Amino acid sequence: MRLTIFASVAALSLGGCSSATAPDVAEGVPPGSTDTSTGLDPVRLRSALDAVHDAGMPGVFAEVRDGDQIWRGASGVADLETGRPIQDDMLQRVGSITKTFTATAIMQQVDQDRIRLDAPIGDYLPHLVPGDRGKKITVRMLLNHTSGLADYLPTAFPSLASFPSLADVSPESLDDNRFTEFRPTELIEMGVNAPATGEPGSSPGVYSNTNYFLLGELLEQVTGTTMENYIAENVIERAGLRDTAFPDEPRIDGPHSRMYESMYGMIDPPRDYSEYSISWMKPGAGLVSTTADLNRFYAELLGGELVSPSSLAQMQDTVAVIAQDGQTIDYGLGLQRIELPGCGTFWGHGGTVFGALTWSWTRADGKRQMTVAMNLMRWNKLDATGTPQPHPIDDGLSAFYQEARCGN
Repeated sequence: MRLTIFASVAALSLGGCSSATAPDVAEGVPPGSTDTSTGLDPVRLRSALDAVHDAGMPGVFAEVRDGDQIWRGASGVADLETGRPIQDDMLQRVGSITKTFTATAIMQQVDQDRIRLDAPIGDYLPHLVPGDRGKKITVRMLLNHTSGLADYLPTAFPSLASFPSLADVSPESLDDNRFTEFRPTELIEMGVNAPATGEPGSSPGVYSNTNYFLLGELLEQVTGTTMENYIAENVIERAGLRDTAFPDEPRIDGPHSRMYESMYGMIDPPRDYSEYSISWMKPGAGLVSTTADLNRFYAELLGGELVSPSSLAQMQDTVAVIAQDGQTIDYGLGLQRIELPGCGTFWGHGGTVFGALTWSWTRADGKRQMTVAMNLMRWNKLDATGTPQPHPIDDGLSAFYQEARCGN
């Protein structure tokens, strides 16, 4: 059971068109959903979203786009105690979707010849990845998780007075380092010193948040500014995002839901975990955003508005990577690819943190987009072997994903 929980905690940081202006949303549709599209079915989308809430998700909200046509919906509550309804424009901690933003920033520096994709990271950060590993691990390997560097999460937090305590998961253990400000270099050191997951460049790769902390340090070295400032000015602002930022304090500033963590039923009832320092995962999972902003971001990126065509092609060159849940995914440079039979190729990323889950997918032609956010994590209970058991929420989400991405 403990191994399963280790993987789940490590997975917290992890699932072309251009739109110069956001499309308008029509009025006169059912409360909680909006639609201007003949290509989207608002009744079916609304029903599928409600089914996720009815299956046990406290609150879920989404935006689905088909070209200039959009549907937005929200179902359930943002606060279990007060019954405050969830809204479709709320802020959300988006977890590893942040990796696409960080990768985009790195590729902008590649476009300016300040970073070379196949240069050893030791050329830039020899003090962080010294010796032969620094000479063998390239920037590309960090971006696509083939570096062989272990994730610092399962190694680091038990040695840091547990965040959380994996031996005794409880509401109290989740608070042990809730407001601790970790230094990037101490987390990188833990990942670098942990046993390697493979040789640099070996296949399949293994998903590791250590890679993206190193990329954050690389970005700061070559730009002369903080990672947060660079991404804010050159990715977030350039994409025209209004509600996306790295929070500078534990509390989210703006309308948001409480975020409930169940830890596979070990925390019962699930408790709110919406406030904490994100210093333990900032370059890989620190952003707060909205469903509308995320759809716009991926539209801009995949439409060639944020990086050059050659850099976008590099980002979409995928390798096999073992995700923290044990599944093998197709992963590029900060982008994941999925193939949906009869529906097409989609690009995007998923992200989880304690209490929140977000998925954002954009079809390869840029026309169809789906971003969905929810406020409960690890709702599946474990069996005697520590394996998460099926839950009605799983079926509800699967049905909504199908309707949102593919329709009929």
